[in-house]
Amino acid sequence: MAELVNALMNIRRWSSSRAREGSLRLTIALTVILAAFTVYLYHYRFQSLEPSIEEKAFTLGISVRYVNGGTYVWNLTEEDATIGLFMNTTRQEVYLTSYSFSNRMFRRDSDGNHVVIVDFPGKWLQPGASLEYQVNFRIITRPLSIPDVEERYSRSLDEIPHALKERFLGAYGPWQVEDPALIELAREIAGNETNVLSIIKSMIIWIGSNISYQSWELPKYPNETLRDRFGDCDDQANLLITLCRIVGIPAHLQIGCIYLPNRANETNSYWDDHLVYRLMKTGWHGWAIAYIPPWGWLPIDLTYAEGVSQDPLNAIRRSALTLQRTIQYMNITNSDYVASSGDLRSFLMRYDFYIYESDEMMEETVSRMPKRESESNPQNLAARTISIRNPSSITGALKHVKAYK
Repeated sequence: MAELVNALMNIRRWSSSRAREGSLRLTIALTVILAAFTVYLYHYRFQSLEPSIEEKAFTLGISVRYVNGGTYVWNLTEEDATIGLFMNTTRQEVYLTSYSFSNRMFRRDSDGNHVVIVDFPGKWLQPGASLEYQVNFRIITRPLSIPDVEERYSRSLDEIPHALKERFLGAYGPWQVEDPALIELAREIAGNETNVLSIIKSMIIWIGSNISYQSWELPKYPNETLRDRFGDCDDQANLLITLCRIVGIPAHLQIGCIYLPNRANETNSYWDDHLVYRLMKTGWHGWAIAYIPPWGWLPIDLTYAEGVSQDPLNAIRRSALTLQRTIQYMNITNSDYVASSGDLRSFLMRYDFYIYESDEMMEETVSRMPKRESESNPQNLAARTISIRNPSSITGALKHVKAYK
């Protein structure tokens, strides 16, 4: 009995640390989806890039199953019951159409993203037991116009608002802005340049010339990507974000999913089958978001954008966000999801717990969802068709950073 109590206390202590990092669903996404499934995106990144002038509609269904295959009780924490809600912006409307169990509360996580916490039927998952939940979204997207950015129109570092520098230059999350090797590299690339877009262009060129695209089962810290000289989408994005922060350019990570109609159903397993993922017509992706005056917050896509080798600024002009089949999911501004991912792997394998997830995306006819009076107050919404309002925008005209905590 003492051994069981100690094991449960270890699980409880680890679970409490996880709760500070956001939802388990987000940790899983950043751990595996951005690591392995972006290989598909990399090889098929130039398919169907033609712009659209009409709205498009998609559905996304997510099913998650927790299985206790060990001999210890799985303590189900608030994080396990937290579901991330896709952001609503000027380019997309996302409706949470249904989900298992009743909701207990809506809130924002440590990165400023909307999440819903559902009521599981119990707080413990006994050995041999399992728990499954489903969540379904309906998404409407609009064409996004990225400014035709040019170096001659960009402003200097000293024209970046001080408030943004205070919020987006720190050494928190996975961004190692105090690492000597990264500081040396950032200064070497930037030199004496003060033009923000010129500095970012040089960073894009350096990463494209020195970091190859290769995935790993866990996300990497920027110094590891620099050391190994390889990384996938979020690894390379985090390296760029770190370099930007070091020289004084506010930046953070954003993730999303992309509708891939020609993608065959794929099932992949990780960590000795303790984490199994099935994707149907869906791919996940990560990119950097940087503040570039005078345009504001802009995406920088190092691994999916077309024509970056010909013109490095195509990482902005032709980023994944220019595609209507790309859905913005969450911002990562504070959380150290790299550490959380390693903790999750150790947790599952140590206690013989398993997580199975299945994601399926479909395109459908555009039709409007009815608006409700309670829309503006997420806490009052019941388990019915809802729309969580998030007034953030990723366009160059963005003036506020409310959603980019």
